[in-house]
Amino acid sequence: MKKFFFNFRYFRKNTPWDSGISPPELLNFIETHPPGRAIDLGCGTGTNVITLAQRGWQVSGVDFAPRAIKIAQKKVKHAKVKANLYIGDVTKLRDIHGKFDLALDMGCYHNLEDKREDYLNRLDEILAPKGFWLLYAHLLSEEHTASSHGLSISEFKMTATHFNLISREDSIGRTGRKAVWALFQKK
Repeated sequence: MKKFFFNFRYFRKNTPWDSGISPPELLNFIETHPPGRAIDLGCGTGTNVITLAQRGWQVSGVDFAPRAIKIAQKKVKHAKVKANLYIGDVTKLRDIHGKFDLALDMGCYHNLEDKREDYLNRLDEILAPKGFWLLYAHLLSEEHTASSHGLSISEFKMTATHFNLISREDSIGRTGRKAVWALFQKK
């Protein structure tokens, strides 16, 4: 059902989450870390894949919405950069091999509901030793429990048990919801 929803939204060009602009948090990371291998989990139309590739990163992007990947392929070609783009499930990543220095996730993890543990296990497998995970997620207030539309505070704290939390910045997202930018490093 979610796959249909997202494909339909990309087809209708009704994707308010897709600003077409890389966020300052990613740009800051790029400026303070040498290029390596990166993967954008839930890459959408490839905006951040292109940003990373333009700055010397070897980049892969994965999204379960075929329409998003089709748009990303066109944008990558137009930008004249190299990137590997995959249609796939971020909890499995069957076609993804090797180790990544950076995994970027802008709004994918908080939508996974009961597959978050699978995602974290697979993320642990693909990150290089001391690799980084840059996460943007919606946060729920204390009284909420797990939801497909955000992470509870306890879920966020559980996430931090898998990786070392390097930095955290709480904010209000473009939609007016509580959000968090977090940088983790593989233990």
